[in-house]
Amino acid sequence: MKNIQYILTAFLLLLAGLSPSHAQTLPGDDQLWFYRVWLNEKSGDTEDYFPEDILSPAAIARREKYDIPLLDESDIPVSRQHIITLSRLGLGLRCTSKWLNTALFSAASPKDIEALEDYYFIDSIQLVRHPSDPAKKSYNKYGITEPFAGPAPSDPRVPLNGTVLHQSGLTGKNVIIAVLDAGFANADETESLQPLRQRGGIIATRDFVNRASHVYDYHTHGTSVLSILAGSLPGILNGTAPGANYLLLRTEDDESEFPVEEDYWVAAAEYADSAGADIITSSLGYFTFDDPALNYSFSDMNGDVPFITRGADKAASKGILVVNSAGNERNKEWKRIIAPSDGDSVLCIGAIRFDLSISDFSSAGYSSDGQVKPDVVAPGVAVPIQPEPGLWYSGSGTSFSCPVISGLCASLMQSVPDASPAEIIDVLHRSSDRYSQPDSLYGYGIPDFLKALRLLEEIHTAIPSEKVTAGPNPFTNELLFWFRESPGSLRITVTGANGTKVMEMNYPVFVARSFRIEGLDMLGQGVYLVKVTTEPGERVFKMIRVSK
Repeated sequence: MKNIQYILTAFLLLLAGLSPSHAQTLPGDDQLWFYRVWLNEKSGDTEDYFPEDILSPAAIARREKYDIPLLDESDIPVSRQHIITLSRLGLGLRCTSKWLNTALFSAASPKDIEALEDYYFIDSIQLVRHPSDPAKKSYNKYGITEPFAGPAPSDPRVPLNGTVLHQSGLTGKNVIIAVLDAGFANADETESLQPLRQRGGIIATRDFVNRASHVYDYHTHGTSVLSILAGSLPGILNGTAPGANYLLLRTEDDESEFPVEEDYWVAAAEYADSAGADIITSSLGYFTFDDPALNYSFSDMNGDVPFITRGADKAASKGILVVNSAGNERNKEWKRIIAPSDGDSVLCIGAIRFDLSISDFSSAGYSSDGQVKPDVVAPGVAVPIQPEPGLWYSGSGTSFSCPVISGLCASLMQSVPDASPAEIIDVLHRSSDRYSQPDSLYGYGIPDFLKALRLLEEIHTAIPSEKVTAGPNPFTNELLFWFRESPGSLRITVTGANGTKVMEMNYPVFVARSFRIEGLDMLGQGVYLVKVTTEPGERVFKMIRVSK
């Protein structure tokens, strides 16, 4: 297992153009000029590459599952020769976007944009950051956190009917979630994340701001988000996807606010795609900047203008479920949703109180082109979080309602692995309490994840004529069970031909209509008796284990 982990880590670092011993950080970013260069061509085409040259096996499997082309023009890397040409002009490469065919450069002095645009391969150039005094910390864009000493006010899973999914063992196992945030300070120390660390559930880390692999500093916002997803503090905090694996990706510079952070976000989304992520969860967003001349207007929130929104929609086209917070702006001058939540393929999440009323800060929709935004809402006021060791806090903001939804979506993916991100978004809409009359505050409303599961099962899960069936027979490394109706409870006992019990799994509450046991290649070849006990009764299957 350690060798596999090492190989995967090395592969992900290679994809990002980084080796731990050669990580570099350009000092004094606050004194540099940053330029986004839009290129008008790429060198080579899809015939020049094999999918394995660019994508991990997990990414290839995801695209094959959803019948997405393994490679298209957007997957081809940015022209290396053009990068070299621009680097010779005193521009330092920071990151690229193959999806949008851009390159981000920094320079120690301002550049003549008009002169650079004379190069035949350049479409346009945008200034996306310049030297300035840090101003972002006054924005309070991360929501509000407050220490608590008493019991947690409530479990954010409960209003969404998500607890029963976890009781059924649907905790996000085999799902990869990429968390794009401002930093993960203390995530390597907090008690609530110890189970995640012990099982090796953090499979890669990457800092796109400083081009390094270390992310356990800078800010605790990402740590708070991760604690909602994967944390466990008995009686206080119950993660919404404690069984998932995670990519921790820092894209946000907490010292300033400039469009350059959109470039980091898109670069991280491309990394997440190549690394095989199933979900991107992002409690970030953009609309105004330290330089007002670079601001977006609300009319720009139409799903097509913001750089980050274009990147988010492209990530969705690669088979990734992109979930983003709506923003905390309704009680401020802006009031509306922020990018990339305006993307037509992005699941935008608003925040409600535990009494199910909308919070006063949750950004209002619709998007400027009339899309229903937010898509859905979830508890985002006084949500239990742990940003530092020894204490727990409550967090208020759409930053904290977003991981509630994205984590429970991992439960749906685990139970119905063939369901596409678009189908998941659709069933969340259809299962929500305002589906027939959506509005600009709640969107489609509060989703019922059990109802969403049922809707996905109607599409993808075979319903047997018998109460329960099992297969394949013979089997190699896994067994699947299908139920005509929800079994209510489930116990599976596997016994060898000699009468020795080799495995038992027990779920006092079980609501799914299918169940999978993996990792059975550790069993010897031969005949096994598999007893399935549910509320309606029990059945024994004689199953044969064979080698591949």
